[in-house]
Amino acid sequence: MSSTESLIARINQGDNKAFRALYGNDPAELKKQADRYTSLLQQFRTSFGDVEAELFSSPGRTEIGGNHTDHNYGRVLAGAVNLDNAAVAAKNGTHTIRIESLGYPRFEVDLSSLKADKNEQFTSAALVRGICSRMKELGYNIGGFDACIDGGVPKGSGLSSSASFEVLIGAMVSVLFNQGKLDPIQNAIIGQYSENNYFGKPCGLMDQTACAMGGLITIDFKDPSKPVVKKVNFDFVATGFALVITDTGGTHADLNDEYASLPTAM
Repeated sequence: MSSTESLIARINQGDNKAFRALYGNDPAELKKQADRYTSLLQQFRTSFGDVEAELFSSPGRTEIGGNHTDHNYGRVLAGAVNLDNAAVAAKNGTHTIRIESLGYPRFEVDLSSLKADKNEQFTSAALVRGICSRMKELGYNIGGFDACIDGGVPKGSGLSSSASFEVLIGAMVSVLFNQGKLDPIQNAIIGQYSENNYFGKPCGLMDQTACAMGGLITIDFKDPSKPVVKKVNFDFVATGFALVITDTGGTHADLNDEYASLPTAM
């Protein structure tokens, strides 16, 4: 861990290996991301103080082929995108998680109770509580932390902002309290568990797996408890292909019942 000032210095205006791996080599994009992270670190310092902290990133995802095939134990070709949720987080020595997401109200989760709360359904707090509950059940350490998040995965865009958020929270708990020991696929499964049982959406596992693994991958869901994931070596830039995201103005907000009918229909 490093102080916020030290982290800002290490960002070095975007000229660093980590940023190039996440966002490519375009100088304008690297500068944009450097400004974004610097602003996030400054916000964290204002809200929670200049303490030892960590930086995190979790990408959005898209299906290249195989939409909803995770529901009928099929296979999918999926890829992470470079629109991501970026975060700063630090342990706070309490049993409370405090999260500020830019553009959203601040919320807290008291870890003294890890039971699902119907009043929390369809909220970010429900996802956080469910992830911590499942991680504790599996023998991982949990604890209170403070976090500032800049959500770069547009909500309702079809890029799985909720799965990206779940994977981000899992990564925070893993790094802050468990030396980063949480396996990416298990992180994905824990995120799905939370979304199914705490948030209230009967989602499959494809979204979380693609966000947790990163890159372009195939996933075989023949055994949904043990998805088989393989990296795909393909360079979209070299071949001239581009992924185009179109904002249709739609929303998933009132579609949970229809979504739940997919496994039966398939």
